[in-house]
Amino acid sequence: MRCLITAGPTREHLDPVRFLSNGSSGKTGYALAAAAAGRGWHVDLVSGPVALQVPVGVTVHRVISAAEMFAACQLHFASCDLFIAVAAVADYRPREVAKEKKKKAGGPVSLELVPTVDILKTLAATRRGGQIIVGFAAETNEVETNARRKLHEKRLDWIVANDVSRVEIGMNADDNAVVLLGRDGARVAFGPASKADVAEFILRHVAPA
Repeated sequence: MRCLITAGPTREHLDPVRFLSNGSSGKTGYALAAAAAGRGWHVDLVSGPVALQVPVGVTVHRVISAAEMFAACQLHFASCDLFIAVAAVADYRPREVAKEKKKKAGGPVSLELVPTVDILKTLAATRRGGQIIVGFAAETNEVETNARRKLHEKRLDWIVANDVSRVEIGMNADDNAVVLLGRDGARVAFGPASKADVAEFILRHVAPA
C-alpha cells in the first residue's frame, strides 16, 4: 500500500516576515502517517510548517505554501493507493507579495486576496481506478452537513468531519472527536480520544486489511 498524506497548515506570505495561516498543529496528519507506516505501508507525508518529529519509516516532503503543497502532491498522487488530505490549506493568498517587509502605515490598509488551488478537489478529479481518497472538513457549525457537501462536491470516498469550535479537542489539541462519513452513506463517530487512536480508527475504516 502506498499512502500519501498532507498535514499541518500552509503559510501564504504577505512579505518576507508576515503571512496568513491557521492554528493547525499537524498532529492528526502525523499520527495518520505513523499509523500507516506501522502497517508496513510506504508513506509520503507532505507537511506544512510544524514542530513535530517525523514518524519512523515515513518520507517527509516539507512545504510552505498551498502552491508548494499542491506541487509536492502532484508528484506522488498518481502512484498512491490511498490519499488522505488532512492539511489545513489556506483558501486564499495575497495577490501580491512584497519583496521587502512592509512598514506600518499608521492607518487602515486593504489586502487583496485570491483563491489558492483546491488541492483535494483538483487531484480527486484525476483519480485512477482503485484509489481511495479521504478528506477532512474542519467546521465550526453545521459540521456534518458541511462535511457531507464537501464529500460529494469533491468526489471523495470518505470525509472526516471535525468540529474545531471546541478548544479542548480538535485543532492544536492532543485529542479529537470525529465523525467519518462515507460516499455510500456510512456514518461512524469516534472519540473523544487521542489523535493516535483517531488515526487508527480512520485507517481501519477507509483501508481495512
